[in-house]
Amino acid sequence: MHYLKFPAIIAGMLLAGAASAEGPRARDLGVPFAGKPGANNAITDVAGVEVGYVSLISGEGKLERGKGPVRTGVTAVLPRGKESRTPVYAGWETSNAAGEMTGTVWLEERGYFDGPMMITNTHSVGVVRDAVVGWLADVKWPGAWFTPVVAETYDGMLNDINGFHVKPEHALRAIQTAASGPVAEGNVGGGVGMQCFGFKGGTGTASRVVEMDGKSYTVGVLVQCNFGMRPWLRVAGAPVGEELAGKYLPETRGTQTAAATNNGVAPGDGSIIVVMATDAPMLPHQLKRLAKRAAAGMGRMGDAGSNGSGDIFVAFSTANANVQSVGGNVISVETMPNDKLTLIFEAATQATEEAITNVLVAADTLTGVNGYTIQRLPHAELRAILKKYRRLAAAK
Repeated sequence: MHYLKFPAIIAGMLLAGAASAEGPRARDLGVPFAGKPGANNAITDVAGVEVGYVSLISGEGKLERGKGPVRTGVTAVLPRGKESRTPVYAGWETSNAAGEMTGTVWLEERGYFDGPMMITNTHSVGVVRDAVVGWLADVKWPGAWFTPVVAETYDGMLNDINGFHVKPEHALRAIQTAASGPVAEGNVGGGVGMQCFGFKGGTGTASRVVEMDGKSYTVGVLVQCNFGMRPWLRVAGAPVGEELAGKYLPETRGTQTAAATNNGVAPGDGSIIVVMATDAPMLPHQLKRLAKRAAAGMGRMGDAGSNGSGDIFVAFSTANANVQSVGGNVISVETMPNDKLTLIFEAATQATEEAITNVLVAADTLTGVNGYTIQRLPHAELRAILKKYRRLAAAK
């Protein structure tokens, strides 16, 4: 399966949707992974889940607040699709809280959330949240008031983040164009302007299927990656960051220094948002436990957890359709016993690792504000390093 990638700079571009196209993924390059992926190796392998993007790419050269360059966007994850008006049981967790995910207080209190889960840049959380409230009201989602789940990572190294280029219509378009099936990766949606382990970051996804007591369950993961320092990076256990030290570093083509362009952001500061979906019947406290496994997947990549990184995770289950009581009636739900959850936890860890690796493989070199350029992870050198450390698998 080949997934969508976009050219580094396309003036005035607004891209929406989640269709597939040419472009390698990590398995295509021979990166070995444990576990069995779903049909699309994506979060949408969990039946009902839809993903939509709006990617905003325009302008180049000197940073002018309110004008650009623009390197940003919005990502929407709809747990039961656009047509559903049913919430999902969910849980959230963080490994380092230098970031934001709105709606988590109410999510924690009642154990579920309404509507789509959204991701954008740090300074656009408010406008996206308000747009989602409007959408929920427009579609007559049950309830008198709403606290949408909206998360962020920082794209100010490439994007005019204080120019507020994400508008309500962009959030709505991400929701309206959300689809099942293959999911675009790399420089898309909220991930357009991101950096990961010193290379170009962005959006990625993966899934795992586990067999248990004669039944199949799927765990899907979508990540927006903007975290990690170059020396930490490991791929399939190989020290890729160390091997590529001093190569393919971010550059500034204008008069501004890299430090000025970064607005004081320290190396390793950034963030990652991880969205986990499963069709396994799980209650909110179990889903909170599942969300924690994102940190294990990050650890497999070599991440140590930077002080300034906002690493925030949410997990939801599509299994129980009667999450919300109607008229105060007693409801019955299914759940897995705790002693059966280890395989689900393992699947989440594996899928998180692969989703992050897919980001690094799919993302293209991108130039943004003041000529600041973040290089992509070089595919040929990645394969050479994996071969050196006897980790290269046959390319898919």
